[in-house]
Amino acid sequence: MNSTRKHVSVRGGKSILTAAEFQHLADVPPATEWFKNLDNDHTASAYKESIKDFMRFAGIDRPAKFRQVTRAHVIAWRDDLKGRLGPKGKPLGKTTVRHRLTALSALYDYLCDQNAVAFNPCKGVKRPTVISSRGKTPAISDREARALLAAPSKDTLKCKRDRAILATLLYHGLRRSELCKLRVQDYRFQIEGVGHLVVQGKGDKERYVPLHDFAAELIDDYLDAAGHGYDAEGALFRPFRNSRGTGLENAVTPDGVYKVVRHYSAVLGGKIRAHSLRATAATNALKNDADLAKVQEWLGHSNISTTRIYDKRDFRPQDSPTFKIRYE
Repeated sequence: MNSTRKHVSVRGGKSILTAAEFQHLADVPPATEWFKNLDNDHTASAYKESIKDFMRFAGIDRPAKFRQVTRAHVIAWRDDLKGRLGPKGKPLGKTTVRHRLTALSALYDYLCDQNAVAFNPCKGVKRPTVISSRGKTPAISDREARALLAAPSKDTLKCKRDRAILATLLYHGLRRSELCKLRVQDYRFQIEGVGHLVVQGKGDKERYVPLHDFAAELIDDYLDAAGHGYDAEGALFRPFRNSRGTGLENAVTPDGVYKVVRHYSAVLGGKIRAHSLRATAATNALKNDADLAKVQEWLGHSNISTTRIYDKRDFRPQDSPTFKIRYE
């Protein structure tokens, strides 16, 4: 029997795959769906470049070759990255190398979940150690947070929306993408009589965040003025341009949230990053005796070490030996 036939034949009542059909089923599924799950455009772009770089290094020219990759290939790629020069003529930093390995490992985790590969060759590959206990995104002070909340001072619809957005970020520690996914019904969710936000986090993980009374008042005020409080399935926070109709297609974008924060921080004479509001919420909660594990769950962190970055309770510069020195 010809093994290159185009159709499935039956032998003993069982279908026999052709070589072409077998190869088609054996191919690793494309990573398109994996990339779709990356909420942050910057992260998705960086991950794509990392995967392309590994494919060039390992000579992967078709999906099935991902199955042939071993830990040795990943180690060789890591060592090659360590020896490369960056755009400014300096060796690639440890953080860059670590991020590229993280991207490849995330892809293989997805392929394992899809039963496309048998194992993740990145497991056990040592990544460069990056010393970072404080995080790169600074929290703002309590005074700055109060001033930012008060900055949209006019009684316009836009100011009402912006006050509600800023309060939602500062009192619940949401990511920009999470805020943009909120629907009207996600804000009206109740657990044992307590209002909660239903938050769609990274990897479509859902969590329930108790709703702060102050933020709830501002959201109510915004919905009353905007008039879409009846639209349970529609977006909670909406833009003012190209916003005809209803539904999630009209949700404010992460870039829109970024511009809101930057606008009012500029009004106050500074530059506050949108992610700083998440850092501020976490830092403030921990400073006021919130449990670290509960803050981890509240923020949607998969690893508690990420949450510890925001824990500044033991950070007291005034106690440093620097200020004990006396040359008298």
